[in-house]
Amino acid sequence: MATGKDLRRLALALEGTAEAPHFDRAAFRVARIYVTLAADGRTANFKFSPEDQEFKCMLAPAAFRPVEGGWGRQGWTTATLAELSIPELKDALERAWREALPKKRTTRRRQ
Repeated sequence: MATGKDLRRLALALEGTAEAPHFDRAAFRVARIYVTLAADGRTANFKFSPEDQEFKCMLAPAAFRPVEGGWGRQGWTTATLAELSIPELKDALERAWREALPKKRTTRRRQ
């Protein structure tokens, strides 16, 4: 059973992650926010790719569900932390963190 303290510890261990307030939640970001933690520490909203969102919600429907409305269609997914093991939480954080890393620019050569 994972907790908000576990999420904070694991998120801050990911390279480049910083924590900052975000409305009534704590936000964890690299180039962009990739997870927010509710003030009560019971739920978190992860920013997954559409494929990861579908996979997580199918694999563990008691733990993951898309956020309602447009945010959910963008990959934002609510997790009930008590439904997750520590390895499941770590996997979710790493997936969301990878999605939030700065995109590598490709340089085009002029001809």
